[in-house]
Amino acid sequence: MLEVAIEADGEWDSSTATDRIDWAELAQAAAHAAIAESAFPQLGSGERTVELSIRLASDDEVLALNAEWRGKDKPTNVLSFPMAEESDLAAAAEQGPELMLGDIILARGVCAVEAAEKAIPLQDHAAHLMVHGTLHLLGYDHLEEADAADMEGREVRALARLGISDPYAEDR
Repeated sequence: MLEVAIEADGEWDSSTATDRIDWAELAQAAAHAAIAESAFPQLGSGERTVELSIRLASDDEVLALNAEWRGKDKPTNVLSFPMAEESDLAAAAEQGPELMLGDIILARGVCAVEAAEKAIPLQDHAAHLMVHGTLHLLGYDHLEEADAADMEGREVRALARLGISDPYAEDR
């Protein structure tokens, strides 16, 4: 059973009631979609409780975390802090205590600027970053070309599950 804990700064709230986004629902759907496209789909539907947390934060908070943990003095769109080892993920179907995958943090200003540049809704871009972050928690990365292609394919398939267009289509 997947549990997604979400915490959002006030600046993530939409300005009007008609534009209001249910961030908790979006985070849950994005995490499920990413897990379904991973090597560990059992994490999303097994008996064992699996948890991850998503923080919708300010650029300043992400800048501080990026500087502290990555040595980069600038905000970034998403940070991921994995807590589970690959052996934990592989054994997740077995009975045991709750498995904490890790934390994902999104920066509001960076996400909004990127969404505007791509001419897509903020919630679609945020869902993409939540999928991306969840895949990082599951051990995927994009440092090598082959790994990047694999991760990108998983992201595209996960986003399709959410009804979101391929964000990489223009780059091909």
